[in-house]
Amino acid sequence: MICKRKRVKNEMADMKKNTSHTIRRAQRFPVILIGEGLLVGIVGGLTVLLYRVALSYAGDWLHAILSYIKGRPVRIIGWFLVLVLLAVIVGKLVKWEPMISGSGIPQVEGEVTGKLRQNWKKVLPAKFIGGFLCLFSGLSLGREGPSIQLGAMTGQGISRILDRYLMTCGASAGLAAAFHAPLAGVMFAIEEIHKGFSVSILISVMTASVTADFISSYIIGLDPVFAFRLDEFLPQRYYGLLLLLGVIVGVAGVFYNWAMLKVQELYKKPKCLDETGRLLIAFLTAGVLGLCMPEVLGSGHELIVSLTDGEMVLKTVLLVLVVKFVFSAVSFGSGAPGGIFFPLLILGAMIGGAFAMIGTQWFGLQQQYINNFVLLAMAGFFTAIVRAPLTGIVLLFEMSGSVSQMLSLSIVSVTAYIVATLLRSAPIYESLLERILTAQK
Repeated sequence: MICKRKRVKNEMADMKKNTSHTIRRAQRFPVILIGEGLLVGIVGGLTVLLYRVALSYAGDWLHAILSYIKGRPVRIIGWFLVLVLLAVIVGKLVKWEPMISGSGIPQVEGEVTGKLRQNWKKVLPAKFIGGFLCLFSGLSLGREGPSIQLGAMTGQGISRILDRYLMTCGASAGLAAAFHAPLAGVMFAIEEIHKGFSVSILISVMTASVTADFISSYIIGLDPVFAFRLDEFLPQRYYGLLLLLGVIVGVAGVFYNWAMLKVQELYKKPKCLDETGRLLIAFLTAGVLGLCMPEVLGSGHELIVSLTDGEMVLKTVLLVLVVKFVFSAVSFGSGAPGGIFFPLLILGAMIGGAFAMIGTQWFGLQQQYINNFVLLAMAGFFTAIVRAPLTGIVLLFEMSGSVSQMLSLSIVSVTAYIVATLLRSAPIYESLLERILTAQK
């Protein structure tokens, strides 16, 4: 009887102690969230910053190699042998850790929703090295998906120590550090990754995103990713063209989603092609294009510069659009570790540039507004594909450094969203996640 009373007394004391601990933690909860978001922002930001710097070197080295082998058959053969070797290395990385294949965003979404499980100790090094080798080889892939996955994996690693789930914070930090876009990082984490809003997640995500962007900006600089000039905001007399542009990029976005998924299916049909075989096709295609059309290699940032500086005519824009689209499908469909985020923005820019050039001939559009339509089409195309309109609007606003286009950005993005929804096209990352889950069954 005495033992029973003592046990009850001890249990009540433990309960009181736990309750007190919970109350104290609740009182400190905002501070804890900020502290954890700050930690993830620092670690994730530095990781993605290192990845971003590595990719800049990869682009410079690729340019130097293409200049070195130009017109020299022996050197060209040597470069193709190097591409074969790199494809084999990346193929072995994908076999070692299948979760690094593709963008990485569907994998993060799958883990946040409890449908997938990733090993951050394997994903971090494999994604970093694989993404670097793919961009070094010239594949038409972006840094944003890998950046989000790398950031999320740093968040997962920290969560093992702090006993909290911080992947959403890491994903936000990854996008912010990759594109100098802290608000877009917050919006993407809430709208696309977490797919829900709460004050607690907002505090953590915003802290991580701003911290990562500060670190990246402090080291690299404050220049926006797309530093092209927008002389004036678009006059309202052209707003009818915005609706037409929204419809066009909406339909184009639906076709893009269908094509990317279709190419994945085509790659998997031949039974003789394993991970390395599919990658060989993409790497060798990059080698061929490096000889005849090197401007379409990599993420395509220089194409934006050429387009917005007025160095392209309509025929060139259309040719680049077609080749870049096909090469992006070949690159991404192979399962290479790399994203579609940046390349799809380039494709959107080409659509907007072509639309505006035609508009100057048919609709009386003034030449000075071509760059406005380039920016607007990027946002609309992104929205139609990813189905995250708020992220698209905020991202292009931050990446361009222009605040004068918010209304026109909203019109094009909402129109594209409606068109893609009416055509019953599923968001690309949801479709990719479904395929990953199906493959695991």
